[in-house]
Amino acid sequence: MSHVRLRNVTKRFPRVVALDDVSLEVARGEVFGVIGQSGAGKSTLIRLINGLEAPTGGQVWVGDQEITAMSEKDRRGVRRDIGMIFQQFNLFRSRTVAGNVAYPLKVAGVGRAERDRRVARLLDFVGLLDRAHDHPEQLSGGQKQRVGIARALATEPSLLLADEATSALDPRTTAEVLALLRRVNRELGVTIVLITHELDVIRTVADRVAVMEGGRVVETGTVYDVFARPESAAAADFVRGALRDRPSAETLERLRRTHDGRIVTVAIRDQAGFQTSLAKTFLAHRVAAGIVYGGVSELQERAVGSLTFELTGPAEGIDAALAALRADGVDLTEES
Repeated sequence: MSHVRLRNVTKRFPRVVALDDVSLEVARGEVFGVIGQSGAGKSTLIRLINGLEAPTGGQVWVGDQEITAMSEKDRRGVRRDIGMIFQQFNLFRSRTVAGNVAYPLKVAGVGRAERDRRVARLLDFVGLLDRAHDHPEQLSGGQKQRVGIARALATEPSLLLADEATSALDPRTTAEVLALLRRVNRELGVTIVLITHELDVIRTVADRVAVMEGGRVVETGTVYDVFARPESAAAADFVRGALRDRPSAETLERLRRTHDGRIVTVAIRDQAGFQTSLAKTFLAHRVAAGIVYGGVSELQERAVGSLTFELTGPAEGIDAALAALRADGVDLTEES
Protein backbone atom coordinates (compact mmCIF):
# COMPACT_ATOMS: atom_id res chain seq x y z
CA MET A 1 0.00 0.00 0.00
CA SER A 2 1.38 3.41 -0.97
CA HIS A 3 2.07 5.95 1.75
CA VAL A 4 3.16 8.72 -0.63
CA ARG A 5 2.28 9.05 -4.32
CA LEU A 6 3.23 11.70 -6.84
CA ARG A 7 1.70 11.67 -10.29
CA ASN A 8 3.08 13.82 -13.12
CA VAL A 9 4.09 16.54 -10.68
CA THR A 10 5.58 19.76 -12.04
CA LYS A 11 6.76 22.76 -10.04
CA ARG A 12 7.72 25.93 -11.87
CA PHE A 13 9.20 29.07 -10.38
CA PRO A 14 9.62 32.33 -12.35
CA ARG A 15 13.08 31.44 -13.67
CA VAL A 16 13.39 27.69 -13.20
CA VAL A 17 11.50 24.42 -13.48
CA ALA A 18 12.28 22.74 -10.15
CA LEU A 19 10.31 19.54 -10.86
CA ASP A 20 9.43 18.25 -14.30
CA ASP A 21 6.77 15.51 -14.63
CA VAL A 22 7.81 13.59 -11.50
CA SER A 23 5.98 10.37 -10.62
CA LEU A 24 6.93 8.03 -7.76
CA GLU A 25 5.44 5.91 -4.98
CA VAL A 26 6.66 5.27 -1.46
CA ALA A 27 5.31 2.12 0.18
CA ARG A 28 4.01 2.26 3.72
CA GLY A 29 6.69 1.21 6.20
CA GLU A 30 9.72 1.52 3.92
CA VAL A 31 12.76 3.79 3.92
CA PHE A 32 12.76 5.52 0.55
CA GLY A 33 15.83 7.47 -0.50
CA VAL A 34 15.91 10.34 -2.97
CA ILE A 35 19.42 11.13 -4.19
CA GLY A 36 20.68 13.85 -6.47
CA GLN A 37 23.18 16.66 -6.72
CA SER A 38 22.42 20.20 -5.56
CA GLY A 39 19.70 21.71 -7.72
CA ALA A 40 18.20 18.35 -8.71
CA GLY A 41 14.84 19.24 -7.13
CA LYS A 42 15.05 17.15 -3.95
CA SER A 43 14.13 19.84 -1.43
CA THR A 44 11.24 21.05 -3.58
CA LEU A 45 9.98 17.46 -3.63
CA ILE A 46 9.99 17.36 0.20
CA ARG A 47 8.06 20.63 0.41
CA LEU A 48 5.41 19.26 -1.93
CA ILE A 49 4.99 16.08 0.13
CA ASN A 50 4.41 18.01 3.36
CA GLY A 51 2.16 20.53 1.64
CA LEU A 52 4.38 23.59 2.19
CA GLU A 53 4.43 24.12 -1.60
CA ALA A 54 1.68 23.53 -4.14
CA PRO A 55 2.64 21.96 -7.48
CA THR A 56 2.14 23.80 -10.75
CA GLY A 57 0.65 20.59 -12.13
CA GLY A 58 0.02 16.99 -11.09
CA GLN A 59 -1.22 15.35 -7.89
CA VAL A 60 0.32 14.47 -4.52
CA TRP A 61 -1.25 11.93 -2.14
CA VAL A 62 -0.25 11.24 1.46
CA GLY A 63 -2.04 8.07 2.47
CA ASP A 64 -5.46 8.20 0.86
CA GLN A 65 -5.62 12.00 0.92
CA GLU A 66 -4.84 14.09 -2.15
CA ILE A 67 -3.23 17.09 -0.51
CA THR A 68 -3.07 18.99 -3.80
CA ALA A 69 -6.87 19.18 -3.73
CA MET A 70 -7.00 20.50 -0.15
CA SER A 71 -7.25 23.93 1.36
CA GLU A 72 -4.32 25.17 3.45
CA LYS A 73 -6.38 24.56 6.59
CA ASP A 74 -6.91 20.90 5.66
CA ARG A 75 -3.24 20.47 4.72
CA ARG A 76 -2.27 21.56 8.23
CA GLY A 77 -4.23 18.58 9.51
CA VAL A 78 -2.26 16.22 7.25
CA ARG A 79 1.04 17.74 8.43
CA ARG A 80 0.30 16.59 11.99
CA ASP A 81 0.99 13.06 10.74
CA ILE A 82 4.30 14.10 9.13
CA GLY A 83 7.56 14.65 11.04
CA MET A 84 10.45 16.71 9.64
CA ILE A 85 14.20 16.47 10.28
CA PHE A 86 16.44 19.26 9.02
CA GLN A 87 20.11 19.61 8.06
CA GLN A 88 20.77 22.41 10.56
CA PHE A 89 18.64 20.90 13.38
CA ASN A 90 16.43 24.03 13.80
CA LEU A 91 16.31 23.73 17.58
CA PHE A 92 15.14 26.58 19.83
CA ARG A 93 18.24 27.85 21.63
CA SER A 94 16.14 29.31 24.46
CA ARG A 95 14.47 25.98 25.26
CA THR A 96 15.93 22.93 26.95
CA VAL A 97 16.23 19.59 25.18
CA ALA A 98 12.97 18.51 26.80
CA GLY A 99 11.37 21.85 25.89
CA ASN A 100 12.30 21.41 22.24
CA VAL A 101 10.74 17.95 22.10
CA ALA A 102 7.65 19.13 23.97
CA TYR A 103 7.07 22.17 21.74
CA PRO A 104 5.04 20.49 18.93
CA LEU A 105 2.94 18.72 21.59
CA LYS A 106 2.20 22.03 23.28
CA VAL A 107 1.18 23.55 19.93
CA ALA A 108 -1.09 20.54 19.32
CA GLY A 109 -2.81 21.09 22.67
CA VAL A 110 -1.54 17.92 24.36
CA GLY A 111 -1.93 18.07 28.15
CA ARG A 112 1.05 18.51 30.46
CA ALA A 113 1.07 15.00 31.90
CA GLU A 114 0.93 13.38 28.45
CA ARG A 115 3.59 15.79 27.14
CA ASP A 116 5.95 14.83 29.95
CA ARG A 117 5.33 11.12 29.37
CA ARG A 118 6.03 11.34 25.63
CA VAL A 119 9.10 13.54 26.05
CA ALA A 120 10.66 11.14 28.56
CA ARG A 121 9.89 8.13 26.35
CA LEU A 122 11.34 9.76 23.22
CA LEU A 123 14.48 11.09 24.91
CA ASP A 124 15.09 7.61 26.29
CA PHE A 125 14.57 6.18 22.78
CA VAL A 126 17.22 8.50 21.27
CA GLY A 127 19.59 8.05 24.23
CA LEU A 128 19.38 11.58 25.66
CA LEU A 129 17.16 11.25 28.71
CA ASP A 130 20.06 12.37 30.92
CA ARG A 131 20.40 15.58 28.88
CA ALA A 132 16.75 16.62 29.16
CA HIS A 133 17.52 19.85 31.03
CA ASP A 134 20.50 20.91 28.90
CA HIS A 135 20.28 23.55 26.18
CA PRO A 136 21.21 22.94 22.52
CA GLU A 137 24.55 24.78 22.76
CA GLN A 138 25.68 22.17 25.30
CA LEU A 139 25.21 19.34 22.78
CA SER A 140 27.31 17.95 19.94
CA GLY A 141 26.01 17.99 16.36
CA GLY A 142 24.94 14.36 16.56
CA GLN A 143 23.12 14.94 19.86
CA LYS A 144 21.31 17.95 18.37
CA GLN A 145 20.13 15.82 15.47
CA ARG A 146 18.91 13.15 17.88
CA VAL A 147 16.89 15.84 19.65
CA GLY A 148 15.56 16.83 16.22
CA ILE A 149 14.51 13.23 15.58
CA ALA A 150 12.80 13.00 18.98
CA ARG A 151 10.96 16.27 18.30
CA ALA A 152 9.88 15.04 14.85
CA LEU A 153 8.41 11.91 16.48
CA ALA A 154 6.64 13.75 19.31
CA THR A 155 3.23 13.85 17.60
CA GLU A 156 3.57 10.14 16.70
CA PRO A 157 3.63 10.67 12.91
CA SER A 158 3.41 7.77 10.48
CA LEU A 159 5.65 9.57 7.94
CA LEU A 160 9.07 11.12 8.57
CA LEU A 161 10.78 13.41 6.05
CA ALA A 162 14.55 13.89 6.41
CA ASP A 163 16.12 16.66 4.33
CA GLU A 164 19.93 16.20 4.21
CA ALA A 165 19.73 15.17 7.86
CA THR A 166 23.36 14.00 8.11
CA SER A 167 25.25 16.32 5.75
CA ALA A 168 26.42 18.57 8.62
CA LEU A 169 27.79 15.61 10.61
CA ASP A 170 31.11 13.75 10.65
CA PRO A 171 31.19 10.13 9.37
CA ARG A 172 31.02 8.47 12.79
CA THR A 173 28.12 10.64 13.95
CA THR A 174 26.39 10.12 10.61
CA ALA A 175 26.53 6.36 11.15
CA GLU A 176 24.97 6.75 14.61
CA VAL A 177 22.14 8.94 13.32
CA LEU A 178 21.43 6.56 10.42
CA ALA A 179 21.30 3.62 12.83
CA LEU A 180 18.77 5.57 14.88
CA LEU A 181 16.64 6.27 11.80
CA ARG A 182 16.69 2.55 10.98
CA ARG A 183 15.41 1.85 14.51
CA VAL A 184 12.65 4.43 14.03
CA ASN A 185 11.59 2.59 10.88
CA ARG A 186 11.85 -0.97 12.22
CA GLU A 187 10.66 -0.53 15.81
CA LEU A 188 8.08 2.23 15.36
CA GLY A 189 6.94 1.34 11.84
CA VAL A 190 7.43 4.89 10.57
CA THR A 191 7.76 5.41 6.82
CA ILE A 192 10.85 7.52 6.03
CA VAL A 193 11.59 9.60 2.94
CA LEU A 194 15.28 10.49 3.02
CA ILE A 195 16.67 13.28 0.83
CA THR A 196 20.45 13.30 0.33
CA HIS A 197 23.32 13.79 -2.09
CA GLU A 198 25.41 11.06 -0.42
CA LEU A 199 25.31 7.48 -1.71
CA ASP A 200 26.67 6.14 1.59
CA VAL A 201 23.54 7.41 3.35
CA ILE A 202 21.27 5.68 0.84
CA ARG A 203 23.08 2.36 0.89
CA THR A 204 23.17 2.30 4.70
CA VAL A 205 19.44 2.67 5.42
CA ALA A 206 17.25 2.85 2.31
CA ASP A 207 15.14 0.03 0.87
CA ARG A 208 14.48 1.74 -2.46
CA VAL A 209 15.83 4.86 -4.13
CA ALA A 210 14.93 7.44 -6.76
CA VAL A 211 17.75 9.22 -8.58
CA MET A 212 16.99 12.83 -9.53
CA GLU A 213 18.68 15.04 -12.07
CA GLY A 214 17.53 18.38 -13.44
CA GLY A 215 14.14 18.18 -11.74
CA ARG A 216 13.34 14.72 -13.11
CA VAL A 217 13.42 11.20 -11.67
CA VAL A 218 15.85 9.43 -14.03
CA GLU A 219 15.92 6.05 -12.29
CA THR A 220 14.13 4.24 -9.46
CA GLY A 221 14.24 0.77 -7.89
CA THR A 222 15.81 -1.18 -5.05
CA VAL A 223 19.08 0.28 -3.83
CA TYR A 224 20.97 -2.78 -5.05
CA ASP A 225 19.43 -2.85 -8.53
CA VAL A 226 19.92 0.86 -9.14
CA PHE A 227 23.51 1.06 -7.96
CA ALA A 228 24.79 -2.41 -8.91
CA ARG A 229 23.48 -2.00 -12.46
CA PRO A 230 22.88 1.73 -13.02
CA GLU A 231 20.99 2.60 -16.17
CA SER A 232 21.27 6.38 -15.91
CA ALA A 233 24.41 8.49 -16.13
CA ALA A 234 23.49 10.18 -12.84
CA ALA A 235 23.32 6.87 -10.94
CA ALA A 236 26.56 5.68 -12.56
CA ASP A 237 28.30 8.89 -11.42
CA PHE A 238 27.22 8.32 -7.82
CA VAL A 239 28.47 4.73 -7.93
CA ARG A 240 31.85 5.73 -9.37
CA GLY A 241 32.26 8.43 -6.76
CA ALA A 242 31.34 6.21 -3.83
CA LEU A 243 32.83 2.83 -4.76
CA ARG A 244 35.85 4.04 -6.76
CA ASP A 245 36.06 0.54 -8.15
CA ARG A 246 36.74 1.48 -11.79
CA PRO A 247 39.95 3.12 -12.98
CA SER A 248 39.81 6.75 -14.09
CA ALA A 249 41.15 7.81 -17.49
CA GLU A 250 44.42 8.86 -15.81
CA THR A 251 44.72 5.55 -13.97
CA LEU A 252 44.09 3.64 -17.20
CA GLU A 253 46.89 5.53 -18.90
CA ARG A 254 49.24 4.55 -16.08
CA LEU A 255 48.11 0.92 -16.26
CA ARG A 256 48.71 0.82 -20.00
CA ARG A 257 52.24 2.19 -19.52
CA THR A 258 53.12 -0.36 -16.85
CA HIS A 259 51.31 -3.45 -18.14
CA ASP A 260 51.75 -5.07 -21.53
CA GLY A 261 48.64 -7.28 -21.42
CA ARG A 262 45.05 -6.46 -22.29
CA ILE A 263 43.18 -4.50 -19.61
CA VAL A 264 39.64 -5.68 -18.88
CA THR A 265 37.20 -4.56 -16.16
CA VAL A 266 34.65 -7.12 -14.94
CA ALA A 267 31.56 -6.22 -12.87
CA ILE A 268 31.22 -8.48 -9.84
CA ARG A 269 28.15 -10.68 -9.68
CA ASP A 270 26.51 -11.29 -6.35
CA GLN A 271 26.61 -15.08 -6.47
CA ALA A 272 28.59 -17.75 -4.68
CA GLY A 273 31.70 -18.84 -6.50
CA PHE A 274 31.61 -16.09 -9.15
CA GLN A 275 35.29 -15.20 -8.83
CA THR A 276 36.25 -18.89 -8.80
CA SER A 277 34.21 -19.41 -11.99
CA LEU A 278 35.95 -16.40 -13.53
CA ALA A 279 39.39 -17.84 -12.73
CA LYS A 280 38.44 -21.23 -14.18
CA THR A 281 37.30 -19.62 -17.46
CA PHE A 282 40.62 -17.82 -17.84
CA LEU A 283 42.57 -20.97 -16.94
CA ALA A 284 40.62 -23.09 -19.43
CA HIS A 285 41.74 -20.79 -22.24
CA ARG A 286 45.36 -20.58 -21.05
CA VAL A 287 45.00 -16.95 -19.99
CA ALA A 288 46.84 -15.47 -17.01
CA ALA A 289 44.70 -12.87 -15.18
CA GLY A 290 46.27 -10.49 -12.68
CA ILE A 291 44.19 -7.96 -10.72
CA VAL A 292 45.54 -4.44 -11.28
CA TYR A 293 42.67 -2.34 -9.93
CA GLY A 294 39.21 -2.65 -8.38
CA GLY A 295 37.09 -2.80 -5.31
CA VAL A 296 34.24 -4.87 -3.91
CA SER A 297 31.77 -3.44 -1.41
CA GLU A 298 28.49 -4.50 0.17
CA LEU A 299 25.08 -3.09 -0.67
CA GLN A 300 21.99 -4.41 1.10
CA GLU A 301 24.10 -7.39 2.25
CA ARG A 302 25.09 -8.21 -1.35
CA ALA A 303 28.40 -7.79 -3.15
CA VAL A 304 28.81 -4.92 -5.62
CA GLY A 305 31.86 -3.56 -7.42
CA SER A 306 34.31 -4.50 -10.16
CA LEU A 307 37.79 -5.87 -10.74
CA THR A 308 40.21 -4.77 -13.45
CA PHE A 309 42.53 -7.47 -14.82
CA GLU A 310 45.62 -7.56 -16.94
CA LEU A 311 45.16 -10.54 -19.29
CA THR A 312 48.20 -12.19 -20.86
CA GLY A 313 48.48 -15.24 -23.07
CA PRO A 314 47.61 -16.24 -26.67
CA ALA A 315 45.42 -13.61 -28.35
CA GLU A 316 42.97 -16.27 -29.50
CA GLY A 317 42.76 -17.62 -25.94
CA ILE A 318 41.95 -14.17 -24.51
CA ASP A 319 39.31 -13.63 -27.22
CA ALA A 320 37.74 -17.01 -26.49
CA ALA A 321 37.72 -16.41 -22.72
CA LEU A 322 36.05 -13.02 -23.10
CA ALA A 323 33.50 -14.45 -25.52
CA ALA A 324 32.68 -17.23 -23.06
CA LEU A 325 32.19 -14.72 -20.24
CA ARG A 326 29.94 -12.51 -22.37
CA ALA A 327 27.91 -15.55 -23.42
CA ASP A 328 27.43 -16.27 -19.70
CA GLY A 329 26.06 -12.74 -19.19
CA VAL A 330 29.12 -11.31 -17.45
CA ASP A 331 29.32 -7.50 -17.70
CA LEU A 332 32.84 -6.65 -18.84
CA THR A 333 34.63 -3.74 -20.51
CA GLU A 334 37.83 -3.94 -22.54
CA GLU A 335 39.89 -0.96 -21.48
CA SER A 336 42.59 -1.37 -24.13
